[in-house]
Amino acid sequence: MKNYLTTKDIDSLPQWLSDAFKIKQNPLANNKLGLNKTLGLFFFNNSLRTRLSTQKAAINLGMDVMIMNFGEEGWALEYKDGSIMDKGSAEHVKEAAQVLSQYCDIIGIRAFAGLNNKKLDEEELILNSFKKYTTVPVINMESSLSHPLQALADVITITEHKKNVSPKIVLSWAPHPRALPHAVANSFVKMMHLNKADLLITHPAGYELDHRITMNTPIEYNQEKALENADFVYVKNWSSYNDYGMVMNTSPNWMITSKKLDQAKFMHCLPVRRNVVVEDSVLDGNQSLVIEQANNRTYAAQLVLQKLLEDQRI
Repeated sequence: MKNYLTTKDIDSLPQWLSDAFKIKQNPLANNKLGLNKTLGLFFFNNSLRTRLSTQKAAINLGMDVMIMNFGEEGWALEYKDGSIMDKGSAEHVKEAAQVLSQYCDIIGIRAFAGLNNKKLDEEELILNSFKKYTTVPVINMESSLSHPLQALADVITITEHKKNVSPKIVLSWAPHPRALPHAVANSFVKMMHLNKADLLITHPAGYELDHRITMNTPIEYNQEKALENADFVYVKNWSSYNDYGMVMNTSPNWMITSKKLDQAKFMHCLPVRRNVVVEDSVLDGNQSLVIEQANNRTYAAQLVLQKLLEDQRI
């Protein structure tokens, strides 16, 4: 594996899951694998779980970690080739990426969708520019289109808690006061396809995700009907894809309640707005897996780092 940019970089999910559970049982088993290696984490957007879990994963492997918030600490970067840099951008990504490659053995990049220009977001300009110009492996810590580290933690969590081979998994839209990206939902759908799960998506009309990602996944516009007999309910808000970046529905009727959840396990990537996305009784109840999901972020990141260190022999 050269990079971890999307769920497509997983060559065998059953093997990855087996490896992840071994890591979870003994996180320090390979604590010399990353000795004298440096992980650089570069953030163009804020982070809590992604930043700290990836840092902890690197420490478990014996790596040193350098972190930089480009939005506040770095020079404004230019990404277009052949551009005349006579305005705001002070440095081209071509130089920046090559310089960072000299300081780091693996690089993590986090850069959200702007939700203003669909074409620009789908170009994944920041992530793909670093992939193009770095000379070391790159990890996607969430981009405009995907969040493969979160999806890996999600499938680890589901595998640990499922009671049958093919549980019913529902991805449910929920209300939110702000326009949010599609990355988490996109990667969750892709991971469930990779996992050959019994997946159903529910959301109000107009919130369809990119059909190239959902493909033949069933969609139910009646949330309560969709949730019937669910084993896992993964809740996430996303803005409109067709009316790109728009918030067209904030109805509290789509909030997840204990009554709707019934006997299912509740999942969310966090952070979550209480009593907007989900009511307190669900988050604080024993059916909630959100804290365990967050814990599994460390083992997901450690698995990716371990594979990059082993495969690249860096």
